[in-house]
Order: sequence, then C-alpha cells, then structure tokens
Amino acid sequence: MKEKIKQRSYSAAGYVILCIVALLVFIPLVWLVVSSFKSDADVIKYPPAFLPEQWVITQYAYVTDAIPILSMLKNTVIFAGSVTLISLLLDSLAAYAFARMEFKGKKILFTMILLTMMVPFQIIMIPLYIEEYKLGILDTLMGLVLPRASGAYGIYMLTSFFSRIPKSLEEAARIDGLNNLQIYWKIVMPLSKPALISLGIYHFMNNWNDLLYPMMLTSSVEKRTLSAGLAILVGSNSIKYGPTLAATVISIAPLLLLFLFGQRFFIEGIATSGVKE
Repeated sequence: MKEKIKQRSYSAAGYVILCIVALLVFIPLVWLVVSSFKSDADVIKYPPAFLPEQWVITQYAYVTDAIPILSMLKNTVIFAGSVTLISLLLDSLAAYAFARMEFKGKKILFTMILLTMMVPFQIIMIPLYIEEYKLGILDTLMGLVLPRASGAYGIYMLTSFFSRIPKSLEEAARIDGLNNLQIYWKIVMPLSKPALISLGIYHFMNNWNDLLYPMMLTSSVEKRTLSAGLAILVGSNSIKYGPTLAATVISIAPLLLLFLFGQRFFIEGIATSGVKE
C-alpha cells in the first residue's frame, strides 16, 4: 500500500513538473502572438500588460508594406524544402554505403566526414563566398541550396539507424534477386521512416531559421529568406518592436505546424537512432 502511494506521489510530482515546464515554454509563444496585435504604445508601455487595450492588425500591415514578406516566405520554403529533400536523398545513400557495404578506406572516409562537424561555419564562409562568386551563383536560390545538399550530421544519424536494421532482411532480399539499390529503396528506406522524418524536420528547421548563411550569399531583397529579411526591421539605432513581433509570428507559424504534425516521428526517430553497440 505504501509503495503504491509512493509511486502515485512520484507520478503526480512528475506531472506537475511537466506542466510547469510546458507553461514556461507555452506562455512566451502566447505572449508573442498576442503582442503582435498590440499597438506600438501597448508594446512598449511600462508596466507591461498581457492583453492589449485594443486589438489591431496594423503591425502586420506595416510588415507587408515594409518588406516583401510573402516573397521571402516563398524563398524560405523553396530553400528549406529543397535542402531537406536533397539532403535526405544524398545523406541516406551515403549512410547506406557506410552501414551496409564494405569498401577500401571506409572507416577513414567516415571519420573525415565526422571531423567536418567540428569546423565552424565562420571558418569556411569566406572561401564559400569566393567559390560561389567564381561560379556565378551568388544571390540565387541554387547558390543557397547546393552547399547544404548534404551534411555530416545526417550521414552519421542515418548510418547509426541503418546499422540497427536486421541483416537477415537484407540477406532474404538478396536471395530474391534484389541488388544494393533495390534493397536501399524497397527495404531500408520504408523501415527508416521515423529517422528520415526526424532528420527532415531537423534540416527544415535549421535552414528555415538560419540567418548568417542566407545573408552572406544573397544581396537583393527579392532573394532574401525570412530570417535575413527580418533583420531589415532591426535598425542600427532603433528597433520596430511591433512589426518585428508580427513578422516573427509569420516566420515561426509554419515551423510550429510542422512540429505539431511530425512530433511523434521526430521523437521516435531520436529515440531509435542511437549508435549500434
């Protein structure tokens, strides 16, 4: 009896802690959305009030007039979406080779790929800029997508996941006459759906929120992404708080929807993509 009471007490305490953490995360998001409908005076007044005195949409109107936010939203979707799809294809092909195939220099090559994760972007940004300038793809969507077409993290994560798939499935497929490419596409990929979705969400969110990379490789407003475009609203001497809040809501809304619909696969992929012992 005492053990049951003790377990229930621990469970209740756990739920209370989870609720507190959820509120700490949820309240700032609600405050952000509510504040985007406040007037400039309500945004900066002290002491601050959670609800506005009058609900207005002038902040959203200012954003659409000040910057081509719909064009930037389209650029961001194309950039983040293209990088995500291409990365999933190339990362999974490389991961399948490292996890299932034997070839000379496999361990050395895999180690070299992992070492690139330790190189900060600030070290390669100038050589990357010069390279894109000489190739003539600066200030283009292709120039944004190509350098992000594959990454060490995706290869490492999928290699770990593919290594956990039973080899008996692969052996049975070879008996049925399937080659490596067919095994990869018809067996490995369907079984790796949680890992692919979680990696896809990671790639999409990472590129959607990136600021330095698109600002460096784009110069025209028409080719800017949302993160780079929002920097226009922040001046050197002043910040337009109301429009910045409204633009931030527009920017994070797709990510919240993506995570809400894909959170089950994201959590499952993270939980099942550990390194094989």
